[in-house]
Formats: sequence, structure tokens, C-alpha cells
Amino acid sequence: MITVIPDISLVYQMINFLILLFVLNVLLYKPIRKVLLERKAKIQGLESGVEKATADLVSQEESYKNGLRQARSEGLKEKEAFVEEASKQEREIIDQINQKAQANLARIKKQVADETEQARKTLEKEVAVFAKAIGEKILGRAL
Repeated sequence: MITVIPDISLVYQMINFLILLFVLNVLLYKPIRKVLLERKAKIQGLESGVEKATADLVSQEESYKNGLRQARSEGLKEKEAFVEEASKQEREIIDQINQKAQANLARIKKQVADETEQARKTLEKEVAVFAKAIGEKILGRAL
């Protein structure tokens, strides 16, 4: 069997290990941990930025859709108002045209009646002359 006798080299090895552990911790492990923590914080910041941008995009999209719906609704209301106004104006114009036509018709009827009456009076004056002329032609003699 082999027996190991502890000597001073064991203490040197332990001190060497502790110094190496301290140096590696200062020069290697802490900077790597720091970079990893910074990277993690940056990723979390980007993720929160993405979530915020997504939420903003959704709210803006909803706002856009609501604005579009409202604009369409207002446009339809204005269109209906214009159509109603146009119908009203059309009815007024048609009524005016009908009134003018009725007035023209009444004027023309009166004019025809006046001309008929004038023609009747003229013919009544000439009836005796025509009757005499017809009577002469029928009887074949001149009076």
C-alpha cells in the first residue's frame, strides 16, 4: 500500500488554486457574466419594445378602422342628404313646369276661345251674304 505524506507542496497547490480562481473570476467569469446580463437586458428591452409596437399597431389599426367606418357613415349621410335635396329640387322644378304648362294651356284655351268667338262674329256678319249667294246658286238666278 502507498501512503501519501502531506507536505508543504499541498499548501502551495491550494494557494495556487485560490489565486487562479480569483484571477479567472476577475478576468474571465465576471466580464462574461456582465456581457450575458447586458445581452439579456437588451433582449428583454427589445421584446418589450416589440410588444409595445405591436400593441400600438393594433390600436392604430382599430383607430383607422373606426375612422374609416365613421367616414363611410358620414359620407352615406351626406349622400342621402344630397339625394333628398336633389329630389326636393326636382319636385319643385316639376311643379313649376306643371304650373307654367297649366298657365300656358289656359292662355292657349282662352286664345282659341277668343279666336273662335271672333271667327263666329265675323262669320255671322257674312252669313247673310253667303246665304244669299248660296240661294242664288241653288235657284239659279240673281236677285
